[in-house]
Amino acid sequence: MKASGKVFKYGDNVDTDVIIPARYLNSFDGKELATHAMVDIDPEFAGKVQPGDMIVARKNFGCGSSREHAPLCLREAGVSCVIAETFARIFFRNAINIGLPIIECPEAAEGIEAGDEVEVDFDSGIIYNKTKDAQYKGQPFPEFMQNLIAAGGLVNYTNSKKKG
Repeated sequence: MKASGKVFKYGDNVDTDVIIPARYLNSFDGKELATHAMVDIDPEFAGKVQPGDMIVARKNFGCGSSREHAPLCLREAGVSCVIAETFARIFFRNAINIGLPIIECPEAAEGIEAGDEVEVDFDSGIIYNKTKDAQYKGQPFPEFMQNLIAAGGLVNYTNSKKKG
């Protein structure tokens, strides 16, 4: 499984209230939420993000409240992967549960810049910055996590197992 796209870069402690501000949580429609993704930190994000694009951030991405709206709105906005030095644990779990690939890699978080073209191979954990011809080694996804993500999240994965 691979992802490839242009990078949007953010710093430390990007919390769930920045990813999707509470004032927009009157909807559970992921596409509607996506129109407000990152609005308080990057007002142009929702209008510029293209399917496959990625977010790269520093430490503690997704800190704050435990709402799964945060990874959902990013996935629905077209984000194919979030790379960060570290993730808040609840965001990490929620991202996997809704099928948003995330990968921790301090070197990539340091070396990748906004606008770089990046490819991630989830089988090997290799993050390749096409713009800078640089390669980083993140943690590969175990097969069961890849299956959850490929199914579109935990609920879809569980439902597919029930069917047969």
